[in-house]
Amino acid sequence: MDANEKSTELKPSSRRRFLRQSAALAGLATVGGVRSAHAQKSESRVPDERSFSSFYGVPSHFENNVREIAPNQYPHMLSALTPHQDSVGIITPSALHFLNLRNHDAPPSIDPQQHRLLIHGLVDRPLIYTMDELKRLPAVSRVHFIECRGNTIWPGGNHSGFRTVQETHGKMSCSEWTGVLVSTLLREAGLQKEAKWIIAEGADAGHHVKSIPIEMAMDDFMVAYGQNGEAVRPEQGYPIRMVAPGSVGIFNVKYLRRIKVVDQPYMLAAENTYADARPNLQGKRLWFNFYWQPKSVITRPSGGQRLPSPGFYQITGLAWSGGGVIRKVEVSTDAGKTWKDARLQEPVHSKAFCRFFFDWTWDGQEAVIQSRCTDEQGDVQKSLDEFGELWGYKPGSIDMNRDTGAMVNVIQPWKVDREGRVENALLT
Repeated sequence: MDANEKSTELKPSSRRRFLRQSAALAGLATVGGVRSAHAQKSESRVPDERSFSSFYGVPSHFENNVREIAPNQYPHMLSALTPHQDSVGIITPSALHFLNLRNHDAPPSIDPQQHRLLIHGLVDRPLIYTMDELKRLPAVSRVHFIECRGNTIWPGGNHSGFRTVQETHGKMSCSEWTGVLVSTLLREAGLQKEAKWIIAEGADAGHHVKSIPIEMAMDDFMVAYGQNGEAVRPEQGYPIRMVAPGSVGIFNVKYLRRIKVVDQPYMLAAENTYADARPNLQGKRLWFNFYWQPKSVITRPSGGQRLPSPGFYQITGLAWSGGGVIRKVEVSTDAGKTWKDARLQEPVHSKAFCRFFFDWTWDGQEAVIQSRCTDEQGDVQKSLDEFGELWGYKPGSIDMNRDTGAMVNVIQPWKVDREGRVENALLT
């Protein structure tokens, strides 16, 4: 035992006091959120001191926040959705971060001691980093959201799975990410004048690869090894992943193993699969969608919930944008006839969730509540008709169950009936 270890070792009297004060924790050992039989039997006993060396905290058994499996929107992808209706603040717990598994592949088991990150291509000095070497470089910690391009897209004719905010907006989450800026790595390698794009490749079974403009990568992209104060979890890209603030989810390459600097996009399978056809493009496809437009949603009250009686309620929700900081959120309680400013929770981070609040007294009559936001670029969240016009549809003709392709940022209305039941107003 070295000097540092001695300085932190508990004295016998302190250790006994710690165990007495911690005895109540013995009943918290759970598996999958259900209290174990051993935990129930040992509540009255002082726990073995060794049990705390590997104790990993879990929520109270009174809480039931869980990720929900998404409706079968894409047969090749299994999605688990974040329960935003139960969220507080802006940080999504790592265990509740949304999850997409292409072809239902399980997360790879990667030994961080063996993992390497290769930087090569149009650089002066090709580099290979170990995990230890990456962690020796200047690190940053920043709060950013990640949102799947398929968030808020409804499969044709399937109304059964889009009644709650978890189902309409569950393919997005927000974390504090820690790692090394991509710009730090590329400057260390030395960019050549022909460098215009990078190709990011993952070590998963499908070897997900994405073409990224060099300007985006050099702005604020990050190679992250930490999420919410701990290592990135296996389903989120352990041991390292690309974090592409404000960008479409597919730019956030998991299990990152290679960054190749090139002079043009490679037009790979991911680019082809995710290209969007729009009526106003006359049959052509938009190859690259980079940043999310401003978007917001009321999380409480929201679909599937019920107001027990007329009276005061605090409406709350989330707003975010790939364009930077959210500057304003407005709430309407009369189906968009009038709008009033909501209060924003400080601090407001760039390209991150922003929590908003609005005081409302419900009179017991039918109401439609909704939110819209404005980002620092001055862009305002769109109504369904405005979104349809952008895509080239005639006003009033767009069908959420047929026409929307990707990156939907429409205003989400919730209908409150006279019994207090809350429903998705786009369905009713």
